[in-house]
Amino acid sequence: MDKTLPPILIIGGGLAGVFCALKLAPHPVAILAPGNIGASGASYWAQGGIAAAVEENDSPEKHTADTIAAGAGLVDPDIALTMTRDARKQIDTLITMGAPFDRHDDGRLSPSQEAAHSYRRIIRVKGDGAGKAVMETLKKQILSTPSIQTIEDFTAQDILTFNGEITGIRGRNTAGAVVDIPCSALVLATGGIGHLYRVTTNPTDACGNGVAMAARAGAIIADAEFVQFHPTAINIHRDPAPLATESLRGEGATIIDQFGDRFLKSVHQKAELAPRDIVSRAIFAHIAEGYDAFLDCRLISDFRHRFPTVFASCMQASINPENAPIPIAPAAHYHMGGVWTDSNGQTTLKGLWAVGEVASTGVHGANRLASNSLLEALVFSDRVASDILKKELPQNMQKPQYVADKDIITHVDQEIIENLRDKMTKNVGVIREASGLVSMMRDINKFNGATQSIEVKNRLMTALLITASALLRKESRGAHYRSDYPTQDVKYLRRSMMSQGEAIKIMQEVLL
Repeated sequence: MDKTLPPILIIGGGLAGVFCALKLAPHPVAILAPGNIGASGASYWAQGGIAAAVEENDSPEKHTADTIAAGAGLVDPDIALTMTRDARKQIDTLITMGAPFDRHDDGRLSPSQEAAHSYRRIIRVKGDGAGKAVMETLKKQILSTPSIQTIEDFTAQDILTFNGEITGIRGRNTAGAVVDIPCSALVLATGGIGHLYRVTTNPTDACGNGVAMAARAGAIIADAEFVQFHPTAINIHRDPAPLATESLRGEGATIIDQFGDRFLKSVHQKAELAPRDIVSRAIFAHIAEGYDAFLDCRLISDFRHRFPTVFASCMQASINPENAPIPIAPAAHYHMGGVWTDSNGQTTLKGLWAVGEVASTGVHGANRLASNSLLEALVFSDRVASDILKKELPQNMQKPQYVADKDIITHVDQEIIENLRDKMTKNVGVIREASGLVSMMRDINKFNGATQSIEVKNRLMTALLITASALLRKESRGAHYRSDYPTQDVKYLRRSMMSQGEAIKIMQEVLL
């Protein structure tokens, strides 16, 4: 990494980072990512699609109403309406770039149904291949855009600041060396936190790195306690767990136990089409009582061609979903919380923007509406790019500065990572209560004292922010469920805000 780089850096090669870079063109920008840009993030794996009101009887206002309803009182309605009104524009942009969305015979877009949506508004590709198709489309655009530099196998570790302003990023390059890269504008698009948990649908790089870096640099973190667990991860002991898209339930798949009982019918009037948090808790509780859970897709016609990704995942485990139910379990899937941003993606730190799952814009509230995540990434990447281009930034190119020769994760560090995943699943998972959250803080403190790795410490910091926020919210709302406070409480009808210092103070008080 000896070449000079432009003053605008984007950390993350998923949909949010790549789309933002394209929107910044022809202004010079560099994308740095720990894996293959365009193919290694959660966006590439997304099955459902992009939520957008495109049918004649639907509207952005109706889409906003569904978003607010799913968010359990914490959605910012103005921000949500901004997003839904911009949805068709972003879909049209992707179509212009070549995205092959599913269509009716007459050429109209053919959206599908997903849980908690009042209308068919999930813009998809071949049933369950939207993420891959969109990312491959954008990757072609990246390769043909000369203003965009790409650097793969770069793991960000620390945000560099001076007097409260962003000055650069520190990270480990492909050779293992630690380098500092100066910048004038930094965009975090690092994804989610799923790999803080034992069972997750997220790629291995989704471990909360961006949240921790921002918090340690002084940024405010919002809504960290709200972690959405997807109810229908395919339970075949793979890490990450393959996903059985929510569109399957929209097309008639049912959830049953080993006796064929549709146990969701006694939990919610919408049964399988209830909001994700309700479905996840019901499956989690049913499994905890000694039952198995399955997704029964046997009545869906032409399954292998309509949902090829799910079909392939099942067949790899010797399960044919056309004649046998698919074993399922809840898995950490999406983090509604993240780095607080305004409507333009600006964080509380000058020179730092956040977009995609690492950000907390206020559109998801306590529980994300299905397929709003890719839409949020598109809309706010566009807004971030527009906001950056309004700033007066120095145009000088900068060269990375080498800090240290090697920085590796040891065997002990790896043990800490695996222990952390087990503890987070047990104590800060689908169902939480005070004693488990306190126990989690004690473990985080112990793990922190046993490692020197900044990458492991980043995981621990994000885990602490989630745990501390969960401890303070003494109610159940959306994806945050406290068995010791099982109902909503109006005094918590507000978004949570937390700094690194506040999280550490809470932990210290617990340890006394």
